[in-house]
Amino acid sequence: MLNNLFKKTKYITVSQESLRKGDKNIDKKPVIPDGMWVKCEGCGKILYKNDLEDNIKVCSHCNHHFRMTASERIKLIIDKDTFEEFDKNMKSVNPIGFENYEEKIKKIRENTGMNEAVITGTGKVSGEDIVICVMDSFFMMGSMGSVVGEKITRAVEKAIELKLPIIIFTTSGGARMQEGMFSLMQMAKVSAALGKLDKEGLLYITVLTHPTTGGVTASFGMLGDIILSEPGTLIGFAGSRVIEQTMRQKLPEGFQRAEFLLEHGFIDRIVPRNELKNTLKKILLIHNKGR
Repeated sequence: MLNNLFKKTKYITVSQESLRKGDKNIDKKPVIPDGMWVKCEGCGKILYKNDLEDNIKVCSHCNHHFRMTASERIKLIIDKDTFEEFDKNMKSVNPIGFENYEEKIKKIRENTGMNEAVITGTGKVSGEDIVICVMDSFFMMGSMGSVVGEKITRAVEKAIELKLPIIIFTTSGGARMQEGMFSLMQMAKVSAALGKLDKEGLLYITVLTHPTTGGVTASFGMLGDIILSEPGTLIGFAGSRVIEQTMRQKLPEGFQRAEFLLEHGFIDRIVPRNELKNTLKKILLIHNKGR
């Protein structure tokens, strides 16, 4: 019974070899299993990975919000067994013949289990029907290529067809340079689709997550009727160093972070991860009652 109690220990152990007496060459290094511990980028604390997962990837010491995969976000936000995915098998090609692009994409697909940097579909949030798009920073830093733009555009068109609100979770390093002009075209394409959604009087909620930058910020990321953000999210178009070098002046403290942008009216509200589903539920209920 005691063996079962201590099977899932979270502590560093010392190997039996290192405990042998009389051995002058004993190895005194502790045995630390790979992947058990994570260093918080916010406060520098060492966190037990299972505890971090149980706390929806939020540091219990400083409230730093770690990045999540698209699948993790869908599990967090969408009611169980209600999600139906769109265009799951849509994959990128190499439209401009960029060297080694196919090999890189293939490796990322194998590592992430995803075909592209966004998952789209329908589901329910506390019983309310929605269309949802969730970008994933673990797939080429959420860069927006032709497939990402196409999947989001199709999701917007599906929301118009079904007359449903749409929620887009953004996270991106910007347009995907390996697809050149084809990636930049997605900014206009998605924005045009959202313009049609707006004419239909349908709700569009954006949830900005860390980081949301480049062409995504410059297009559909900032077009939401309501723009929410997770705490500490980096939000901007160009990087701070580029801006400082261009303007030749020091930027304010916290520039491009969600808190700074909320203060200056760029976003509507910062919502901690554990409150996000309930906040979305309230918005959807208010919207649906008013229709």
